[in-house]
Amino acid sequence: MVYTSGHGVHGFTLDPSIGEFLLWSADIRTPESGKYYSVNESNFPRWSAGYKKAVSALKGADGKGPAKNARYIGSLVADFHRNLIAGGVFLYPGDAKAPQGKLRLLYEAAPLAFVAEQAGGAATNGVGRILDIEPTELHQRTPLVIGSREDVAFVGRTLCEVDGVGRD
Repeated sequence: MVYTSGHGVHGFTLDPSIGEFLLWSADIRTPESGKYYSVNESNFPRWSAGYKKAVSALKGADGKGPAKNARYIGSLVADFHRNLIAGGVFLYPGDAKAPQGKLRLLYEAAPLAFVAEQAGGAATNGVGRILDIEPTELHQRTPLVIGSREDVAFVGRTLCEVDGVGRD
């Protein structure tokens, strides 16, 4: 279990022999940049040009830096947890079929964004910070890019340059 009350992120493991959660990390800090990227690449044909370019660059196709390793379990919590500990970025972009994305802002994106930021990471919808979005409906959906601060910023810059999102 990973927990934050707004003062750092702490990890606990259940010890079934005593029926209690034991602290295994008192201050989890996600690396500034990671070695993993997580995204469902089967949706690649429906992404914007910016997301396509960002993921291609994460794979090392642009020749500008080392390629990150693709690790996609298909479970937001599991993918996020690995990237929180080892560093990396998880992407769930909006696409031609679901422009607003599929993840729910209030009970998926925002809670994990809070954890990510408390651990030194970041989270965006591709336009702005997830925690700055004011919800307009209970089941509001949002794209999500979350993880190591530098990796999230790279994806954001790429979306801005290619798709023109995030510009005033």
